[in-house]
Amino acid sequence: MGQSLEKYDKMTVSQAIFRNALPAVIAMLMTLIYNLADTFFIGQTHDAYQVAAVSLATPVFLVFMAIGTIFGAGGTSVISRAYGEGKHEYAGKVGSFCMWSCIGIGILLTILMLVFMDPLLSWIGASQQTWTYTKTYLTIVSFCGTFSLLSSCFSNIQRAEGQATRAMMGQIIGNLTNMCLDPLFISGFHWGVAGCALATFLGETLGAVYYLQYYVRGKSALDVRLKNFTVQDHVASNVLAIGIPASLGSLLMSVAQIIMNAKMAAYGDMAVAGIGVAMKIVMITGMISMGIGQGVQPLLGYCAGSKNTKRFHAYMRAAMLFATALGIGLTLLCYLFMNPLVSAFLSEPAAFDYAVEFARILLVTGPLFGIFYVMTNALQAMGAATASLIANVSRQGLVYIPMLFVLGSLFQADGLVWAQPAADIVSFLVSIVMYRVVSRKKLQENTNEMVHEPSYAHINR
Repeated sequence: MGQSLEKYDKMTVSQAIFRNALPAVIAMLMTLIYNLADTFFIGQTHDAYQVAAVSLATPVFLVFMAIGTIFGAGGTSVISRAYGEGKHEYAGKVGSFCMWSCIGIGILLTILMLVFMDPLLSWIGASQQTWTYTKTYLTIVSFCGTFSLLSSCFSNIQRAEGQATRAMMGQIIGNLTNMCLDPLFISGFHWGVAGCALATFLGETLGAVYYLQYYVRGKSALDVRLKNFTVQDHVASNVLAIGIPASLGSLLMSVAQIIMNAKMAAYGDMAVAGIGVAMKIVMITGMISMGIGQGVQPLLGYCAGSKNTKRFHAYMRAAMLFATALGIGLTLLCYLFMNPLVSAFLSEPAAFDYAVEFARILLVTGPLFGIFYVMTNALQAMGAATASLIANVSRQGLVYIPMLFVLGSLFQADGLVWAQPAADIVSFLVSIVMYRVVSRKKLQENTNEMVHEPSYAHINR
């Protein structure tokens, strides 16, 4: 139930963060293993062209998840603040809007992908050797588009209800299904990329079904039935105002990866395979750090809604310290075990060399990941739509994509890879400025309201 977020007020700061962030980190860890598993088992075919094909196709499929994040991150922010203000009926309307929007948009995206498959393959840089593999993968995974949106959405929203463990379990079920079926379909049945895609399809579907049965059985405080769907009363605008900025980073990340792959294809399929594996290795630091930010967001949102400024700052200090230590530790581990990590995915010498070189470049800014994700999630928790938009698009859009063209032209393949660390540094500085400006304004407003309207918090309870 949403009211269960109140239990965290009775814990110490470190206990509350640990209890709410750990499931999110574990869920992101499972997502990471799931992402690595696909490439690992495809790598066991010892066919670098199939590895390259999965590298080309993955960012296209991630568009579904990015769009699901619009409703997941936006819904989480609005629902957690609504619970903090005692507006439980409004929270239910938000949940229904998010669910049915995901269903409709998912069906539409599946149709569009199937109709425009060949032009899409040309755009993402599929070569004669990787064309059939990439088309097979995308055709199969396109049919789980709706389930991917729902899974991405509710893995966030259930944390806003105080159901962090349940949110984690949905992701674990989907990811474990995928990981268990990968060796069977890819290595056992020798289905290659088709087996990889089918395992992804079944994993995404089962994860979404797990989340849906929670609502169908009436276990949730959120009424997500179709009759409760509405875009009025600022339901749609409030969700989209936070969700679009929050997801735009993920959406632009997919677009940027597509551009990266298309430009890297000029240096051959082995370079494409290498950058694909390098990005997987960097995900070890990035995705776990992202889990810290996602886990602490409902706590920050509840504090913002209930106007508990002191607790908000305490959560931020602890989360920043934890995220910094984690980012540094994970980055060092990746550097120390670079060659064994790459060899788990690639055996072809040219592709292996590309992957090691590219991963070392991308990890330069690994220690900054955790701090960045905590600050951007804090902006979402405070309902700062514009600031959240600026912080999120700076890393994958406003800075990164132009850097791909500029540095790629100046320094060829290495320049394409250095574009990401350059964007990381700029976006890190932008997020610091945005957080300082917004927190001073938003939290000062809360303090003033507490002074002048001390009884406001219980009006709708």
